[in-house]
Amino acid sequence: MIKAHNISYKIGNKPILKDICVSFQPGKINLILGPNGAGKSTLVKVICNQLKPQEGTVFYEGIDIKNTSVAELAKVRAVLSQNTELAFPLKVKEVVTMGRYPHFSVNPTAKDEQAVQEAMHFFDVEEMADRDYLTLSGGEKQRVHFARVVSQIWYPSGKGCRYLVLDEPLTFLDVHYQFQFMHKLRELLKKQDLVIVGVVHDLNLAAKFADHLVLLNNGELLASGTKEEVLNAENMKTAYRLEPVIHNDERGMYLFFE
Repeated sequence: MIKAHNISYKIGNKPILKDICVSFQPGKINLILGPNGAGKSTLVKVICNQLKPQEGTVFYEGIDIKNTSVAELAKVRAVLSQNTELAFPLKVKEVVTMGRYPHFSVNPTAKDEQAVQEAMHFFDVEEMADRDYLTLSGGEKQRVHFARVVSQIWYPSGKGCRYLVLDEPLTFLDVHYQFQFMHKLRELLKKQDLVIVGVVHDLNLAAKFADHLVLLNNGELLASGTKEEVLNAENMKTAYRLEPVIHNDERGMYLFFE
């Protein structure tokens, strides 16, 4: 489990996060929502230890991440950031192998090679293995990075949970691959030691796939819980300044805005 306790973060005198308390459980798709400027990406960076909050603590399995070395954390926690561009030519397989860097010092072992191959197969990019990454489309590059980050934590740690943190992973993907990716996350969760936290903008995708939602607004925690608890008319009006029509039937919840 990841627990963020009383997190506050400022840039200069401007508060970005204000006393945030949230937790993310294993075996669930945990998604963070909110309008632009709500603090979503900042929260992700704080829980990944990429930013140090002025106040508050982040715990992984009850352990303060400040007490875990970067090298050790990288063996169990993989992060897909918004900025994933590479400026130099590499084969797709070489890019995916970058995910295994925390696990070997000079050359990848057979176990690392297997993780790379299986992750590429899982995300349907193995046929691109020998292609130049720079020649790929935006969506193809994103799928390669899915394979890279998941290869990093492909094997159970044997010591606790693994953590997959995704900052706007659906960028560049068409509708087909957006749904495919969310279904892939569901498949990954069959391994109950995995904690998945992601930032998304599509409220209907969140309603369809999320087990737990966190809604931020102006750096504050507006709501946390199930889709019914979070995606209600009052919260949507407060965060997005639009009143939704909410439809809920046997197929799931859908939000319409007029």
